[in-house]
Amino acid sequence: MSGKDTIEVAAGTPGLAQPFAELGLTGDEYAKIRELLRRRPTAAELALYSVMWSEHCSYKSSKVHLRTLAPDESQSGALLAGIGANAGVVDIGQGYAVTFKIESHNHPSFVEPHQGAATGVGGIVRDILAMGARPVAVMDALRFGPADAHDTARVLPGVVSGISSYGNCLGLPNIGGELAFDPCYAGNPLVNALCVGVMRHRDLKAAVASGPGNKVILFGSRTGPDGVGGASVLASATFGGDGSSSAKRPSVQVGDPFMEKLLVECCLELYAAGLIEGIQDLGAAGVACATTELSAGGDGGMRVRLDDIPLRDPTLSPAEILMSESQERMMAVVTPANVKAFLGVCEKWDVEATVIGEVTGDGMLTMTWRGGTVVQIPPRTAADGPVYHRPMARPADLDALQAAGPEQLDRPEDGPALRAALLALLGSADLADKTWATAQYDRYVRGNTVLAMSADGGLLRVDEQGHLGIALATDGNGRYCRLDPYQGTQLALGEAYRNVAMTGARPVAVTNCLNFGSPEDPAVMWQFAEAVRGLADGCKTLAIPVTGGNVSLYNQTGGNAIHPTPVIGVLGVHEDVRRRLPAGFTADGARLVLLGSTKEEFGGSAWAHVLHAHLGGRPPAPDLASERALATLIATAAAAGVLASAHDLSDGGLAIALAESCLRGNIGCQVGLNGDPFTELFSESPARAIVSVCQGAEEEFANLCAEHGVPASVLGITGGDTLAVEGVFAVPTAELRSVWEATLPALFD
Repeated sequence: MSGKDTIEVAAGTPGLAQPFAELGLTGDEYAKIRELLRRRPTAAELALYSVMWSEHCSYKSSKVHLRTLAPDESQSGALLAGIGANAGVVDIGQGYAVTFKIESHNHPSFVEPHQGAATGVGGIVRDILAMGARPVAVMDALRFGPADAHDTARVLPGVVSGISSYGNCLGLPNIGGELAFDPCYAGNPLVNALCVGVMRHRDLKAAVASGPGNKVILFGSRTGPDGVGGASVLASATFGGDGSSSAKRPSVQVGDPFMEKLLVECCLELYAAGLIEGIQDLGAAGVACATTELSAGGDGGMRVRLDDIPLRDPTLSPAEILMSESQERMMAVVTPANVKAFLGVCEKWDVEATVIGEVTGDGMLTMTWRGGTVVQIPPRTAADGPVYHRPMARPADLDALQAAGPEQLDRPEDGPALRAALLALLGSADLADKTWATAQYDRYVRGNTVLAMSADGGLLRVDEQGHLGIALATDGNGRYCRLDPYQGTQLALGEAYRNVAMTGARPVAVTNCLNFGSPEDPAVMWQFAEAVRGLADGCKTLAIPVTGGNVSLYNQTGGNAIHPTPVIGVLGVHEDVRRRLPAGFTADGARLVLLGSTKEEFGGSAWAHVLHAHLGGRPPAPDLASERALATLIATAAAAGVLASAHDLSDGGLAIALAESCLRGNIGCQVGLNGDPFTELFSESPARAIVSVCQGAEEEFANLCAEHGVPASVLGITGGDTLAVEGVFAVPTAELRSVWEATLPALFD
């Protein structure tokens, strides 16, 4: 890509062959670019369009479906910024706003696990920073191939170390997430990172370049060759059948968390001083994306001098400068009167800052290099991108898969067999103790963490002088979604909503990371459309908005797509964190109550997966109305101080929930069952929780259950050092702990 390829040269050489296919563009897309420009694009313009029109940046295959997520009036009351912004922003009261978002860094984390995961954290932190907020915590949702597979041993430790090193160096607590395993993720792990930030309403910033004459300033790290073309080539393509990315393997971005920490503090001081008119982070597509989105979001245009961009490698061409995904960079729009003060703040924080251009009034994005014009385009043509209505078809094998339910599987029928099933599930990689991973993360830095792993949801104090808090949880179940993407997505939404409620918080908003296979496969597009439809309908039932999120497509190796895996994040508001609810039992003698209704629902269950390697049937039926009633009950009971603990029922059902509550509180329990022990112990019916009631508050809590219409069954009582199911089995908590804690260290230490 020659730097001498100016727009004048392009206009005079219409027949010059260009490598559009190598950059991920189709023939039709290349033809459309020529039509828009009325000439062939320069090499720099071709690079810019290739990254901006990539699946990763343009959402060209998904946006027609994502439009259904737009909130209605019943959902949007607290929404300050929503879909289309760098991150959603929600009013949480007392003048505070919270911004949160989850994004993927799947393919880079397979190629180079440590840096891929680390820069995934860095990127989502800058999205939050670009909204005007101070980032206050991170979470991660991780999925890998079989836990005992060689490639999992290569990828997982690097991913965990990348997340921990970057987040710990930034001084951000990691307050929760997921770690799961399934053969479908072999060769294509999922690394989804969430960040949350806090601000005052007045601090909200926008990604716009307005006001002709205002200056465009690039600040942070220098631009290098790392990650060139990552959005168009790596994140928008599948891996080869051998698990490699073959020729489509640009270098993965390299992170510098210490520079990012300086950048965070520098930005916050710039915001406080009122020195910024508009701001955008540089993530996927780098300078190309930041300049295009800022100018497209404003009311004029922009002129940029690529020669003025500080480089780590002076041999970079204009196309490479535009495509570079070097980390720890931001772009701001600043009035001429504020430039000197802006540069002074950057100098104070040892952050390099350079004026690289200015806002214009001509509606064009123009870039020069070495005296020639190498880019001149209407910015919206690149920012909006194409829109595809991809063919969709129900997967050909789905009817047979749903018909092959778990009913024919051998079930444990006596006490010893049920006991063995509990221990097998508890020691499985999915359900075992995750301390091996989470101990590498700092959970309490900044001093505002109230609950973290292994609580149902992370909980942070927002106001250091008060008691206002926010809770967060992420959830997803690829097995459920493989069997029914509509219901599976609603089950993920319900579980994340329920986990937030278990802390005593009130769920208020949703973010999402939608991980799917190739959009060129009609079966994958059908799964995607069904999942989005399920999320849209579910959020309307729960009356909470989707604030934004991320779509990650082409998650497959060869022709084998991952299970459809929408990861749903839910934010909740806790009015008084002193009333938070732990998941573990806290005292002897507390009455145990099962909330919700249990049915015989085992399709996609942990029991079928772990004990029989089986996937088939129908997933549990979502019941979002009951989820809403349960959440309201728990928040009310927490505020009233009548509950000692609360833990949701999900993977593994009641048996695993009881074991986890015993282990987290180091207190046993004695319970009795009213029906078939196998169904009562291992069913995965949703909208259920196990709570322990404070002594003396039993009648008050029973009245609250009746008032909110939530079924409640007294199971037993806490106490002792054994998990005992009357007439079925008893397991000492020491034996439970030995099984629970041994699995991940044995695999990865």
